[in-house]
Amino acid sequence: MSTSAKADRTRQARPVAWTLRPADLADVEAVAELRATVMRPDLERLGRFDEHRVRQRLRDSFSPRHTSVIVADGAFAGCVAVRPAEDGRWLEHFYLDPALQGLGIGSAVLRTLLRRTDADGVPVRLNVLRGSAARRLYERHGFTVEAQDPIDVYMLRRPATDAPEA
Repeated sequence: MSTSAKADRTRQARPVAWTLRPADLADVEAVAELRATVMRPDLERLGRFDEHRVRQRLRDSFSPRHTSVIVADGAFAGCVAVRPAEDGRWLEHFYLDPALQGLGIGSAVLRTLLRRTDADGVPVRLNVLRGSAARRLYERHGFTVEAQDPIDVYMLRRPATDAPEA
C-alpha cells in the first residue's frame, strides 16, 4: 500500500472532533469561498456556475443570527443555517470542507440540528441541487422530496420523536 493510501486510511479512521459556534459577520467571506468550492461541481454540471454570483448570493443572504460555523479539530470546516419560517424551519447553507466530507461530520451535525427541531415539533425544509450527492445525506435523515424543478429538489422532514439514526 502506498504512503498516501495509508495516510488516507488513517485520516478516515481517525475521529474528527467538531463543534458548532455562532457565526458572526467576519465569517461571511470564508463561508462564501467554501460555498463556491463545494457547489462548483454541481453548478458546472447544471451549466449554472458563475464565479462571482456563487459568492455574492451567499453574501446577500448571510444571516449570522441563524448560522452556525462548524469547527473541526480547531479550524473552520463549514457552516449551516437554520432559519425560522412560518411553517417550521429552513435548513440552508450547509457546506463542509471537501477534505472532511465522508467522515461522518455532516451526519453528526445534521443529527444535532434535527434533534433541536424535533424538540420544537417543527418540520424542516431545504432545497438541494438536482443530482447532488448531498441529497442522499438528507434522505438518510428522513427528508423526502416535496417538489422539484430543472435545477432544485425541495425536500421536507416532518418532526419525529424518534428520529432515524444515520
